[in-house]
Amino acid sequence: MDGNAVVLATAKASVGPGRMRDLLVAAASHLADRREAYRRRYEVVHDDDETLVFLVPEGHWADLGAELGTTDREADALRRAHEEHLRRLGSVHDRREEFEHALGIREAVVITTD
Repeated sequence: MDGNAVVLATAKASVGPGRMRDLLVAAASHLADRREAYRRRYEVVHDDDETLVFLVPEGHWADLGAELGTTDREADALRRAHEEHLRRLGSVHDRREEFEHALGIREAVVITTD
């Protein structure tokens, strides 16, 4: 996960850095176990040696947060971190506008490939 994306999401969601780190680790483990299910079900918008990025329906992070036992604020922080990661990828790969439009109607999920 992009470090700057995490810092920005942490600040916007008012979650402490230590808690954010714990949330990201828990979410990453949870999502890694479901990587192939995500591949079959959702659109992959970025795939490289480190991460897969999916677009999922709105409300997906609220549902994931419930599965992970997080508060609404913590689930929102995770959503923001994943969305910021996608925005940063959009800037790097000249796809920022495309990704911004997509995030207007869907949410992003980043899953590590290792």
